[in-house]
Amino acid sequence: MEEERIEEAVRLLRRGSGGEGSSRWVDGSEVDSESPPWSLSEENESREGYGSVRRRLVKKPKRVDSFDVEAMEIAGVHGHQPKDLSIWQTLALAFQTLGVVYGDLGTSPLYVFSDVFSKVPIRSEVDVLGALSLVMYTIALLPLAKYVFVVLKANDNGEGGTFALYSLICRYAKVNMLPNRQPADEHISSFKLKLPTPELERALNIKENLERRSSLKTLLLLLVLMGTSMIIGDGILTPAISVMSAVSGLQGEISGFGTNALVLVSVVILVGLFSIQQFGTSKVAFAFAPALALWFFSLGSIGIYNLIKHDISVLRAFNPAYVYLFFKKNAGNAWSALGGCVLCITGAEAMFADLGHFSVRSIQIAFTFVVFPCLLFAYMGQAAYLMKHPDAAERIFYDSVPDGLFWPVFVIATVAAIIASQAMISASFSCIKQSMALGCFPRLKIVHTSKRRMGQIYIPVINWFLMIMCVLVVATFRSTNDIANAYGIAEVGVMMVSTTLVTLVMLLIWQTNLFLALCFPLVFGSVELIYMSAVLSKITEGGWLPLVFATCFLCVMYTWNYGSVLKYRSEVREKISMDVLLDLDSTLGTVRVPGIGLLYNELVQGIPSVFGQFLLDLPAIHSIIVFVCIKYVPIPIVPQEERFLFRRVGPKDYHMFRCVARYGYKDVRKEDHHAFDLLLVESLEKFLRREALDLALEANLEESEPDSLSVRSRDELQIPLMSDQRLEEAGTSASDEAVSAVLPSSAMATEEEDPRLEYELSAIREAMESGFTYLLGHGDVRAKKNSWFIKKLVINYFYAFLRRNCRGGAATMKVPHTNIMQVRMTYMV
Repeated sequence: MEEERIEEAVRLLRRGSGGEGSSRWVDGSEVDSESPPWSLSEENESREGYGSVRRRLVKKPKRVDSFDVEAMEIAGVHGHQPKDLSIWQTLALAFQTLGVVYGDLGTSPLYVFSDVFSKVPIRSEVDVLGALSLVMYTIALLPLAKYVFVVLKANDNGEGGTFALYSLICRYAKVNMLPNRQPADEHISSFKLKLPTPELERALNIKENLERRSSLKTLLLLLVLMGTSMIIGDGILTPAISVMSAVSGLQGEISGFGTNALVLVSVVILVGLFSIQQFGTSKVAFAFAPALALWFFSLGSIGIYNLIKHDISVLRAFNPAYVYLFFKKNAGNAWSALGGCVLCITGAEAMFADLGHFSVRSIQIAFTFVVFPCLLFAYMGQAAYLMKHPDAAERIFYDSVPDGLFWPVFVIATVAAIIASQAMISASFSCIKQSMALGCFPRLKIVHTSKRRMGQIYIPVINWFLMIMCVLVVATFRSTNDIANAYGIAEVGVMMVSTTLVTLVMLLIWQTNLFLALCFPLVFGSVELIYMSAVLSKITEGGWLPLVFATCFLCVMYTWNYGSVLKYRSEVREKISMDVLLDLDSTLGTVRVPGIGLLYNELVQGIPSVFGQFLLDLPAIHSIIVFVCIKYVPIPIVPQEERFLFRRVGPKDYHMFRCVARYGYKDVRKEDHHAFDLLLVESLEKFLRREALDLALEANLEESEPDSLSVRSRDELQIPLMSDQRLEEAGTSASDEAVSAVLPSSAMATEEEDPRLEYELSAIREAMESGFTYLLGHGDVRAKKNSWFIKKLVINYFYAFLRRNCRGGAATMKVPHTNIMQVRMTYMV
């Protein structure tokens, strides 16, 4: 008989009965943000008038943020850098940015002019001065004016990058494709949903259009994924071109050192670079900043030396008229040379992407007072040398080095190239992690290489993929000029994505004046479009490579996101109605045995359908059931005291609860299941005591006479309750005195005097002694038979292939295999 009742429940589940019944019971997470997080009895709710008055008068029970599973080894791991740093701390951070942020930008003098003048032969001083003027104004316009003064301010609570901009937009408009947002998420202190008053109507119109039109949501997601894919492509091209450019200095210094030797030495260095990634960068990170500082000092010093010795008249290039003369003289060749000129700003996106490790002011100081001047001196010095030696364009950097300094400069250049490569490899790892957190990349193994810095990670699969691609690129192209043709497309593509997203931030969040907001894409977007048109002309000369990389990663990321969203919607559609479980009574139609069952699922509300499958397949079920949902919210870091939400599911005698664990896309999960078990029980007991206290307050209000309630003013009843909430946040106990001033003394009874609470606490302790079991669903996702052919191909083959080859739920949740129980589910989407 019991089995028939369970089968009937599952049949109701298959028909999607969850959420459609007019009298459906809901658990606490499904009520609105102003309602108590547990169900009140039906007979009290049916009392006309009094129930609604009582709900308004009773203080809303505080949602218990219960337990934290990480940051146990590192104090303050979730904290940001303090915003009000002293001048010396800011300068120290600015010095450190040289080794992390500016490696790629700093190594560009190795190959910029050699690539530019491979397209435009030097026949007069206009060629040199025009190219120099182009380079100087490109650096001044994009990295300096755009990133330093505008884009860095569009950060997400101190975090930068493409996904940071996307998460910022997701908080102000509900454009996330995964519909798991809860009202409680907006109460996180770092959510910061504050809209200024100017231009409010325009911002609200943009917000409504983004939320209403699914095509705009999809377009925004594709734009973000394309930018992220190109950053990963940079992780392939940067090590290849940087290392080859540094090693190419040996070709003119050592006789017989030809192209084959250049490729071989470059491949050896690249294989060694990727092989040491598994050990992390923390052991050598202290040397990065001094090494790059020495490199920038070398660039500036050599540039000043060449400027004074050869031709100081190149300072005429500050006159932008030489740009016009350059294009007038060389026409189509000058347009092609723009593809080499754009290489002078490679790595500019790192200023924004690596913002989370530093501060806005430190990055601005380092670029304005160190990087920018040194780069200008380096390019002016090379131009001065070319004015006297126009035939030296192919090896301009090393030929312009003073005699006797070749080998020291060669060593420093090689180290700088390796550091620049390291920065882009780490950025690729970071992008993949953020994509995984926001549901846009298959789950992969992430290794945390440092116990002190949460941002230092290593992803083995991505590391070896990048290494193989780098080696193939070097062995196939065998020339830095051909790689440079591919490099420009990826860099300009990322910049165009950033320009679009920052413009949207200006209109939606900053609510900037419309004219100023449109000037940003008109000025910078126009320049980037010009550069993009130049580099796209080189598709047949190697420019196809980053497009292939970006397309492959885009397909993987969008396919995973598309399949995950359909699976989540299917789970929401098929969730079990509480009415079904109420028909089964507290035994759930089976035997309840001592123990705690942690059922991992993706639903933030409702009972997942996989629970019905467990009831069918298992001869017994645990006495305590906790539905655990790990959810990523669109903020970089969730404070540990605000991470977890705890709810009761169903009546008390069902002993079922829900835990929603909220993580930011930069949070690091280092869970130990033993600590998880202990903290869960501790937080559950804390939640039950708080629930008993709040229900006691509510019961005492019910017992009060309505006449006496009407005599008291509304403010008089609310003041102590509001005071209780404020003082409770401060960690004081004075709220008890405030409440007792209005409520009867019986309302302040301790939990020891409530036998029902003691019974439930003892049941939890008994279940804990019996152990924990992790209940996981192993789901297959299949397209419905009436779906389009393309959808069947994507879901049944591509998405299924990704699910089979990504990390499983047990590995991702980091739970012991001996305590796992799994059931197979098929989701028709």
